[in-house]
Amino acid sequence: MEEKPPDYPLSDSSEADDTLEQGTPINEKALIRKLDLKLLPAVTVLYLLSFLDRSNVANARVEGLVEAVNMSDAEYLSGLTLFFLGYVLFEIPCNIILKRTTPKFWLPTLTIAFGIVATLLGVVQNKAGFFAARFWLGSVESGLFPGVVFYLSMWYQRKERQFRVALFFSAAAFAGAFGGILAWGIAHMDGVAGQGGWRWIFILEGILTVVIGALAYLFITNYPATAPFLKPAERAFIQKRLAADSDASEDEGFSWANVRAAISDPKCYLYCFGFHFMSLPLYTLSLFLPTIIADLGYSASAAQLLTIPPYGLATTLTVIVAYISERVGRRAPFLIAFALTASIGYCILLSNTDPTAKPGVSYVGTFFAAAGIYPTVGLVLSWPAVNVGGQTKRAIANALQISIGNCGAIIGTQIYRAGDSPRYIVGHSVALAYTVVSACLTLFTWWYLSRENDRKEAAVPGSGVVGGAGGLKGDEDPRWRFML
Repeated sequence: MEEKPPDYPLSDSSEADDTLEQGTPINEKALIRKLDLKLLPAVTVLYLLSFLDRSNVANARVEGLVEAVNMSDAEYLSGLTLFFLGYVLFEIPCNIILKRTTPKFWLPTLTIAFGIVATLLGVVQNKAGFFAARFWLGSVESGLFPGVVFYLSMWYQRKERQFRVALFFSAAAFAGAFGGILAWGIAHMDGVAGQGGWRWIFILEGILTVVIGALAYLFITNYPATAPFLKPAERAFIQKRLAADSDASEDEGFSWANVRAAISDPKCYLYCFGFHFMSLPLYTLSLFLPTIIADLGYSASAAQLLTIPPYGLATTLTVIVAYISERVGRRAPFLIAFALTASIGYCILLSNTDPTAKPGVSYVGTFFAAAGIYPTVGLVLSWPAVNVGGQTKRAIANALQISIGNCGAIIGTQIYRAGDSPRYIVGHSVALAYTVVSACLTLFTWWYLSRENDRKEAAVPGSGVVGGAGGLKGDEDPRWRFML
């Protein structure tokens, strides 16, 4: 079913023909650009730091972390698993706190908390300290991504959210590229103050996070009704356009009934498992790419630098694909196409029977894997933001998606074992299977949501648009249409 445009007029960027009751002209496109410039850089920087602090363990590993802390390979992998265990356990509670407090308080507070824990990773002396730090890092990082997705859903119309979520998520790919060159530079501090280079990676990047988190209290704002950077007329206009599109302008109090509505909705689980089957390849790539490249025969410093090009490609494609997807009003075809692109990458990696003799072949495979994984994840993470109605239900659905999704990451932390180097047949095979299942699940979700739209259209013909309308009673309202 084709997506229909909203049933209210939108102003052209060259015209200011939308007018509020008090007669103030509003240029809608200029106002949206203003929101983008104010909101997106702030939350993107916070997520970049979050992803940097969780994935820099991969850079620290090739600089001697495991040997210095006297861990076995299995114990190192257990430390990676503990991060995601904490992440999964605290996802939903964190979004409940966000709903009951404010973004201006909660998002910077989380950032400072995980910055402190990330810094402490640089001073661990044994595996027990490493385990504890990784668990608490996952616990305090868990609220940032779903919190920001919910936060953006309170500012933008449904049709505008996908690109913003994907743009925000592109920071994950950029963190991989930025983290590689940053780790390469910091590693040259090996021996400074008698500390290993791997310690300085954690310490300096963690301190940077704490500083930015403290500054975030100044540049994170709350919701449109109280935003100080907007004029009264602009606030009213944003409220008006949100009211015509979704529930974002409503003053919905917290209720456990809406929590149960999310947990009991089968569609929410489709979005959850959509991410689950991409989180394993996403996190195995981010956590093991430096090791995979180093095991091809490259030095530690060269491996750090060689991670940059695949991540650079992934960052670029994540933004481009999200933009095109939003313009054409479709997500599912892009999700399928890029999940299969990642599959090609893993097929290339598995087909190379002698990676050390032909490292270029495996390196090409990492490009296909990164180019497929990141655009797919950027799109799948936006589905609850655009398809779940009701503020609390949407906040819980966003958190639930990350919780169930990251169970895939928990599995992924155990499948790239040192004994499988350099081919990593088990790890690459499982990642390949997950990307193929992801494409199949997307196809099913596409069919299921199309069927739901057809059912609603049959019940109330001609009354529904994808943007919805004011007064909708959540996504079960017969006027609500799901975005495909």
